[in-house]
Amino acid sequence: MKRGYFCLLVLVALIFASTSFAAERVIDLTATDGTKLKATFFPAAQPGPGVLLLHQCNRQRKVWDGLAQQLASAGINVLTLDYRGYGESGGDRFDKLPPQEAARIQNEKWPGDIDIAFAYLQSQPGVKRDIIGVGGASCGVQNSVQTARRHPEVKSLVLLSGSSNMDGRNFLRDSANLPVFLAAADDDQFSMQTIEWLYTIDANPGKKLVHYVKGGHGADMFPVHPELPGLIVGWYVTTLIKTPGHAPPDPNPPTVPADVHILNAIDQPGGAAKVTSQLEEARRRDPNATLFPEGLVNAMGYEHLQSGDTKTAIDILKLNAAAYPNSPNVYDSLSDAYLADGQKDLARQNAQKAIELVASDTTDPEQLRNNIKQSAEQKLKQLGDAKN
Repeated sequence: MKRGYFCLLVLVALIFASTSFAAERVIDLTATDGTKLKATFFPAAQPGPGVLLLHQCNRQRKVWDGLAQQLASAGINVLTLDYRGYGESGGDRFDKLPPQEAARIQNEKWPGDIDIAFAYLQSQPGVKRDIIGVGGASCGVQNSVQTARRHPEVKSLVLLSGSSNMDGRNFLRDSANLPVFLAAADDDQFSMQTIEWLYTIDANPGKKLVHYVKGGHGADMFPVHPELPGLIVGWYVTTLIKTPGHAPPDPNPPTVPADVHILNAIDQPGGAAKVTSQLEEARRRDPNATLFPEGLVNAMGYEHLQSGDTKTAIDILKLNAAAYPNSPNVYDSLSDAYLADGQKDLARQNAQKAIELVASDTTDPEQLRNNIKQSAEQKLKQLGDAKN
């Protein structure tokens, strides 16, 4: 009797497993230029929303397998993708590419590849094509935000340990109807600051920030914090199944450090001038006050420079030089901005200042010091001795 009852339980379990959890399958996709891309589809047992997961740039799609299986069990179809140059996808290995070529591939090729994966997910039977979530870690944060910019069907985002460019940040500022879940750890260099920055920017009242002291980078937080995948599953169940495109306001919103609010201020029109005044006031109390991180503000200046807004770039990079007067890099960057604006004398002066400081620089890594020196010397060679 007991043996027969046990066999019946096993049979019921097998029937339940076979009808409730369809097996994941590896997918072959083809980019517009013919590059072969690999993805994995994790189907839910019943019709439901879809989620596209985009990996960090030091991993590949399999880092998402555990989370994807949990999401499928919760009724959400999932597609994970290897970027070209990663994992099983074709293309030159991304970690072997020169920096300029890697940036070109990211900007020119990845968006189209991701859109092909997005379309595949939407096309699958049982996927509600107008209710899609996207999640990404590290460089996948930028990819996720940009995917949401291109596709209004995206109703929810999960962003781990990463940042987004100026267009992405402005999109989040204007996206009051897009709930965003963000998470990062303090031991992941700048990721906590960038995630907190995106949190302050996001306009949705239902946004949520998870802050860890330790945990590492992106999906590497999962083994350290096994509850995190469950939080993400709960987030997508809420924002894609229960109340698509909506999340309740966090009853206990986190306190964000002051320097993150300063970053947000600098990122606004006329913000550099306002923060310059704040820096001057802070310096009267503490001559060593800086208020904001050098690297992020330097990157912000270059974003404006690349967009053709040289005046704002100069204002931001001048502010950075005022905050970090002993850094050779801030002067080399400011020299770039002046050169782009046609102010050759100021470009020359700042390039010379960078070379002077780099000779005694003991803070920056050797490779960075060499890059700064080479960059400044190239500008001086280009400028020559002629005056404006």
